[in-house]
Amino acid sequence: MRVTTPALRPQSLLLSFLGDEVLGRGVCVYTGSVIEVFRRAGVGEQATRSTLTRMVARGLLSRRREGRRTYVGLTDRSEAILRDGERRIWKTGAVNRDWDGTWTLLGFSLPESWQRQRHDLRSQLTWAGFGALFSGLWIAPGEIDVSGIVAELGLAAHVKVFRARADTGTDIAGMIDETWDLGELAARYREFEAAWRPFVSDDTDITTEDALAVRLRLTSEWLQVIRSAPRLPVQHLPADWPAVGAEETFRAVHGLLDAPARDAARRLIETVPAE
Repeated sequence: MRVTTPALRPQSLLLSFLGDEVLGRGVCVYTGSVIEVFRRAGVGEQATRSTLTRMVARGLLSRRREGRRTYVGLTDRSEAILRDGERRIWKTGAVNRDWDGTWTLLGFSLPESWQRQRHDLRSQLTWAGFGALFSGLWIAPGEIDVSGIVAELGLAAHVKVFRARADTGTDIAGMIDETWDLGELAARYREFEAAWRPFVSDDTDITTEDALAVRLRLTSEWLQVIRSAPRLPVQHLPADWPAVGAEETFRAVHGLLDAPARDAARRLIETVPAE
């Protein structure tokens, strides 16, 4: 069957590819293999090469030569990003059923001229699951370690972090609704499920090579959804919150694709041991 999916940035696809095929294996992958897999996923050779070059320049990939072939491997930075994605997909999941009532509060005050730093901090906090409760005060359910974000941005002197619990009688559901755009978050989950649910019951066979490309797009799209959607406590969300169904769909389709995709990877992807 054909799955209609939104355009994905090549870098998002490449990170998913590295998470599936390189993370934890102690290998570097031949760039020609990446180009071939991405061709099957609908990404042209020039776009793939440009993405590889940019990621090397940004310290997200290492590069080495073996004869006339070029191989790329993970750096400490890219490994940390991929470990976070792995944790979000397979461990914490999209549904927060075990929230203990704790909130992480982060307050910041930056000079008016620091527009870039303010933008970078807000972007990083959004990725980490925070929402803006008030101007300069952001919250996230659970205990979130933001020390890495603050250190990377060099803002330790301008940021204060607290752990807190709401007083009895606080309308938690109302606060969540005011802080996050639940309609937009729900729409992302529903769009994902609508695109991929038909695949579960479809009887059309796909080739082994297609399975690898389709799994790559599936994982990339799911990561895109869950990285932009915080794990809000399910007991304070609408009863029909669609994250549950979307996650079930992701796991079902991934399970169907896993064996043929691994088959294709063995034949299409050339690697060498990392040094």
